[in-house]
Amino acid sequence: MLTRLEVRGFKNLLDVDVEFGPFTCIAGANGMGKSNLFDAIEFLSYLATHPLAEAAQRVRGTAAGKGGDPRDLFWDGYREDEHRITISAEMLVPTEVEDELGERARPEATYLRYEVVLGYAAARGEHGFGRLELLREDLRQIPNVRSRLSFRTSPSFLDAVVIDDGQKRVFLSTDGGGREPMIHVHTDRNRVEKSRPASRAARTVLSTKITADDPTVLAARNEMRSWRRLALEPSALRTPDGTTDSESLSARGRHLPATLYRVAHAPEWSVEPDRVYARVAGRLSDLSGVAVEDLEVEFDDARELFTLFLRERGGLRLPARALSEGTLRFLALCVLLEDAEFTGLVCMEEPENGIHPANLPAMVQLVRDLAVDPIETPGDDNPFRQVIVNTHSPGVVQLCDPDDLLLADVRLKAAPRGEAARALSLLPFHRSWRARHGGPTFSMADIVAYLSEPPQAHLRLPSGLTA
Repeated sequence: MLTRLEVRGFKNLLDVDVEFGPFTCIAGANGMGKSNLFDAIEFLSYLATHPLAEAAQRVRGTAAGKGGDPRDLFWDGYREDEHRITISAEMLVPTEVEDELGERARPEATYLRYEVVLGYAAARGEHGFGRLELLREDLRQIPNVRSRLSFRTSPSFLDAVVIDDGQKRVFLSTDGGGREPMIHVHTDRNRVEKSRPASRAARTVLSTKITADDPTVLAARNEMRSWRRLALEPSALRTPDGTTDSESLSARGRHLPATLYRVAHAPEWSVEPDRVYARVAGRLSDLSGVAVEDLEVEFDDARELFTLFLRERGGLRLPARALSEGTLRFLALCVLLEDAEFTGLVCMEEPENGIHPANLPAMVQLVRDLAVDPIETPGDDNPFRQVIVNTHSPGVVQLCDPDDLLLADVRLKAAPRGEAARALSLLPFHRSWRARHGGPTFSMADIVAYLSEPPQAHLRLPSGLTA
């Protein structure tokens, strides 16, 4: 779980410092850069698994193709100055890790702070692009977790997710005192085990830790690689699955039938898979205009395909490819709600797209229910998931608890050269747990546009209208 993110110098995120809970809704007008926050989270996830160059190319909006220009990632990246991107993440990591060889281990701590600093090294010749350069990488334990988490939790929740002996262990550190910064890998008792030159690294040190020999570093890597952006596409959701396809829903929505089939026929439900189908159908029935009798995944022996079918109350039987885009997206989230294997951080842009206004309450509640309940113990019935959404919809904002809201605003901030520049700020509600003493916040007066009808609206209910 990502509990705090600090970003400096990444796209239009000149200086952002924001806290997250299990569920967060970021509200703001188009063009403010809300999506860039998701890009920063996604970039961190790529840095935990890919070389620097590939991580840069995977980020939305970066020049496509082999050797894309990494300057797209920097604040004012094409100015002839020294550029820096600094991203720091505070996170709760899994209490047990499994490496790629199947070996399991327990990390020394589960509340960690990871920081990475990247620079830009210009191309040596006249042609071609430069490259990202690793300047700093640190991973440290944050002690006293129970007193530092700001959002409301229960003792049973903390007992399940916290390993904390109050120490201040260092797992990765960077020494910049010499001619070249050196990244140190530490063993227990903070002793340096090995060191690597930072500027010559093709990838982060964190991304190289794939065995349980360094369980805490591996836990941080596994947590960051579970951060994903969910962008469900109707064409992907409508596609049947073969027997060799993945059984986990992709970020675009592929493998919906195979995922539901796996969840329904998991060992705990193998005797009665209809119970899972009934729960998904019942949740899908929350959409007005969708009269669901039941649904199931059918396997075609001849073609070796899994196909999801829905039967309406009138008896009409429809394959998933015949459903509307909004219904398909809602159905995919209903399936994820049942999938205990689907954990980690999920970023979703404008979940209200394709949803009728009358169905906004059902969609907002479903997205909220995907996140872990921090008052209950995490487990199969309460998977350890975190959800962040962004929106510009007044309907979504009105349905969210103010504690869950961040208001996106553009404000003047100090740029690296000392000049004032307009950049994204994320403001918590002034009475919420996210509000810091003396820090910027928003009040109800700041979101009047989300709470009232447009001033030029033509359709209004007459004041004397009765039922």
